[in-house]
Amino acid sequence: MPDYHYALMEEIERFAAECGRKLSLETIYLGGGTPSSWPDDLLLDMFGRLESIFDLKTISEITIEVNPGSVTQEQLDLWKKVGITRLSTGVQSLNDGVLAGLSRHQKAEDVRRFVSMADGMFNSLSVDLIIGLPGVSDAEWKQTVKEVITWPIQHVSMYFLSIHENTPLYTRLIKNELALPPEDPIVDLYYWTVEEFEKHGLRQYEISSFAREGYESQHNQVYWDRKPYKAVGVGSCSFDGMIRYQNLKNIPRYIEALSKGVDVIASCEKLTPQEIRLEKVMLGLRRMKGLALEDVLSDMAPLEKEKFLKKVDEFLKEAILFREGSRLCLAKRMFSVENEVAVKLLE
Repeated sequence: MPDYHYALMEEIERFAAECGRKLSLETIYLGGGTPSSWPDDLLLDMFGRLESIFDLKTISEITIEVNPGSVTQEQLDLWKKVGITRLSTGVQSLNDGVLAGLSRHQKAEDVRRFVSMADGMFNSLSVDLIIGLPGVSDAEWKQTVKEVITWPIQHVSMYFLSIHENTPLYTRLIKNELALPPEDPIVDLYYWTVEEFEKHGLRQYEISSFAREGYESQHNQVYWDRKPYKAVGVGSCSFDGMIRYQNLKNIPRYIEALSKGVDVIASCEKLTPQEIRLEKVMLGLRRMKGLALEDVLSDMAPLEKEKFLKKVDEFLKEAILFREGSRLCLAKRMFSVENEVAVKLLE
């Protein structure tokens, strides 16, 4: 762990030196893997270095992802001391058997204990839930939601289950050891959950994101606005507005590259105008405030613009979209097929 930590610090300091000036940071997000297992002395070292090479006075939010099964009161005290303002924890389910099937090293009681410990210590506490998990009945999901909304939290992220190759869940699926629930009831459950959250003050501001007023994630909005961001560490992805860069994914190779002064960027992808346009539409329609129409039209050729606006008019008549001033918004009943709507708009 120290070897990786000092390689990470080298990457951060190298980036700061390349900038040629002391950058003012807006948000910091400690995520990927389990950053809450970072030893206290190394975490203190990192924040000391960040303070010396960046201007942190402009920061509005510092988030750390937390494994609720291992956090201690001493850690919470330290995180508060170094300036962390927001904790994000993966609850996923309150069924211990389901959590074990996801290879989550936590139990429902760990989550409840963590929420109680963190209550009032930080500006915002966010929890993640996954809808559509195998083994979770509709009644059990509803009970989970009803419990979560009583917790002292300010933010919830709710995701549909995604199965990725080479994961324990994927292996069990192809061995027919479990079955996924049918899609239509899950979509109905999603809309029920949206209503339940909003009844209790957790307002939806993006398809998967709900917050009490003023507690929307500042960092995530950078992604949805397609603003540039710098990411450091193994496998991390950065974006400059046109090109995405990804770091080496192998920890020993990453450490070795930094020790030798070699670039750790493993790949980069320059987006085409069509890809940029599709991202703008997809990311815009994910948000309740919708898509700035002029932002998409500005770089279109006349014929492209005509075809796009014709499709927009069709979707407005079909109540798939609606206008909010100069912005286009997606009807709530279409949230579960948002990607398909975005693609069809640009066909």
